[in-house]
Amino acid sequence: MKQELDSRMYGLSALFVAIWSTGFVVGRAIVPVASPSLFLTVRFMLAAVLFTLLALTAGVRWPSWRELPRHLLVGVLLNGVYLAGGYWAVAQGLSPAVMALLGALQPLFTALLAMVILGERPGRLFWYGLLAGMAGVMLVLLPALTSAQGTFSPWVAVVGMLAIFSLTVGTVLQKTSIARADIRASSALQNIGAAVFTGLLALVLQESRWLPGPLLYGSLAWATLVLSGAGTGLLLWLVRRGQVARVATLMYLAPPLAALEAFLLFDSRLSAVQLVGFAVAVLGVWLCHWRKKSNHVESRANAAGG
Repeated sequence: MKQELDSRMYGLSALFVAIWSTGFVVGRAIVPVASPSLFLTVRFMLAAVLFTLLALTAGVRWPSWRELPRHLLVGVLLNGVYLAGGYWAVAQGLSPAVMALLGALQPLFTALLAMVILGERPGRLFWYGLLAGMAGVMLVLLPALTSAQGTFSPWVAVVGMLAIFSLTVGTVLQKTSIARADIRASSALQNIGAAVFTGLLALVLQESRWLPGPLLYGSLAWATLVLSGAGTGLLLWLVRRGQVARVATLMYLAPPLAALEAFLLFDSRLSAVQLVGFAVAVLGVWLCHWRKKSNHVESRANAAGG
């Protein structure tokens, strides 16, 4: 039974990484046709409707009114602040490569925060894998970093870091009391929280660019059904059933896959250094997920239980 669960975890982990990496492509594709916060608001609203219909069809139990604010807050952190902050920072001149490099810190932040909040204790091999994953991402992004042009205020970089930290906190909080709620009901509420946040942000920034067409609606459909629907749903499922720090290391594979997708879709160059970085990132994630009794991550709860 455990072996079957592990096999399913590996398969769904691979699917999650493949889906998550396409977010970079969507973010790049919508630039000429939609304002970012406005696009995110519509995306989150449609995702909220999708998960609500799934929850109602399945007849699942919804969180109580007392638990409602927690789900909304996590949605604001995991989806709203993270995506809106990242999109805004890039629009203000922060290179997408730099933003992706900041994102490589997310697994480290998650591991440290999980130690404090959840009592997870990664072994030595996990930390080696964490460093290897960061090195691999840096190699993949190196060509874009060296050719990045434009200047940006230090405050823009601060917003980018805030977005990454928001994703970290939102991911770790998925492992707390809200994990008792059904994923479909919780996801509906989290998307509502994210939609309210990005909607207010769009009003404050006076965003209005919305050019209907195949590119806009195709991107919106993919972002709603695949990224918010399948992608976020898989993330919540993986976090609830595994070590949150281990799940976070899967993020290391998103930039390399995004570089490959950009090569296939946008005719971007893919250098030998990037291919080496891809291999190093895969090695790092493998080390983080390699289960050996002496290196297996144990939580305080498991240790207390003997």
